[in-house]
Amino acid sequence: MLPVIALIGRPNVGKSTLFNRLTRSRKALVDDQPGVTRDRIYGMCLQGRLRCLVVDTGGLTTRGGAIEIAVQEQIEHVLGEADALLFLTDGRAGAVPEEFEIAKRLRQSGQKVFVVVNKVEDLEPDIVSAEFNELGLGIPRAVSARTGFGVVDLLMLLETEFPSVEHKPEQSDRPRVALIGRPNVGKSTLTNALLSEKRVIVTDEPGTTRDSIEVALDRFDQPLMLIDTAGVRRRSRVTQSLEKFSVVKTLQAIADSQVVVHILDGRQGVLEQDLTIAGLIQASGRSVVLVVNKWDGMERRDKNYLRRTLDRRFSFLPEHHTLYISALYGSGVTDVVKSVMAALRSNWIEMPTSRLNAVLREAMTRHAPPLRQGRPVKIKYAHQGGKNPPTVVLHGNMLEQLPANYLRYIASTFGKAFELVGTRVRLELRTSKNPYSAGKRTSGRQKSSRIRGQAR
Repeated sequence: MLPVIALIGRPNVGKSTLFNRLTRSRKALVDDQPGVTRDRIYGMCLQGRLRCLVVDTGGLTTRGGAIEIAVQEQIEHVLGEADALLFLTDGRAGAVPEEFEIAKRLRQSGQKVFVVVNKVEDLEPDIVSAEFNELGLGIPRAVSARTGFGVVDLLMLLETEFPSVEHKPEQSDRPRVALIGRPNVGKSTLTNALLSEKRVIVTDEPGTTRDSIEVALDRFDQPLMLIDTAGVRRRSRVTQSLEKFSVVKTLQAIADSQVVVHILDGRQGVLEQDLTIAGLIQASGRSVVLVVNKWDGMERRDKNYLRRTLDRRFSFLPEHHTLYISALYGSGVTDVVKSVMAALRSNWIEMPTSRLNAVLREAMTRHAPPLRQGRPVKIKYAHQGGKNPPTVVLHGNMLEQLPANYLRYIASTFGKAFELVGTRVRLELRTSKNPYSAGKRTSGRQKSSRIRGQAR
């Protein structure tokens, strides 16, 4: 299981800014006004060797307004979910009395806590952070979430505390397939239909499945391990103590699987929560199969409208299969397994270096890399760097300056060339070192001339 790291602290200390930097996203709303984040926001941190879930929380305060109380309840849930806490403080404001009260609560919780002193840009980090030693929670770490200062050191610390536990199974292992979706979309019904027996409890009440359930599937040519997960509710509705782990366990199931079957309720259409879940799957790099359940009994007009909506709103997912099924009556269930098998083959595909480079040259001929500061960005060659997901390593100059849309174009081109199903190629960039980056070389004649000038 991936470790869970929660960001806590007073309002407007930079939790959301650090969350966005750790997850390389813009999921958390950032504003100068305190208290913008009120619900928990979940994301994945996949940087270096660090693999973890990150939780952004509302501002922790000792005041007692109605909103503040609701935020406190959310944070109490986090204390039960998290393996470690990053206690963010504002280096410009210094250690305020309220933070000493929060530190006291954190010491009593028994949680592993790291004090992070944020907003140290244009300040002396060592001097600023020294004041926060008085919180009694260990050595403070000075960072600037806005500029990135100190964040690499923080990641290395977390990497030491939580070594990578991501399991990379061999191809001969039983592949793991996670069934993901909102409550009551039919995940457990589909599990039973695939197994051809009532193994998992099914009711009309949303949230029947409160934990992830692993079930072996041996009916087909390839043995699989199904992971039936608890439904992902809107965070504001996660209040019962038995449900406080549902979102975390769902995200952990995504991270621990090779293929994710994302199930939607066709009769309800596409909801914002469906798009959020799809974004989490895409961020994880896992292969995806989109399944629209409860297709039976829908009007033709509604079906056509839903198809158009799916094409438009899920266009950010890689080339994936979209299946329309009725888990209750068993129609289309076999197609789900076929699509999962196709996604698994894509996950473990062999990509010969010669073919990769041929595809790369064709892609650059169609759309050349953009100029940066008047200089061309050069992609010299590519080779496969891993599987599950398929990874391609690009070598060249100034690759870190390639815009995200051009990298998506290259990844998509590789995916289409190798006919990947529901699987996006992950790119790793290797930039050649500039031998002149340390400074302009001085010739022997220039050097001796300068020495003679000094001697005069």
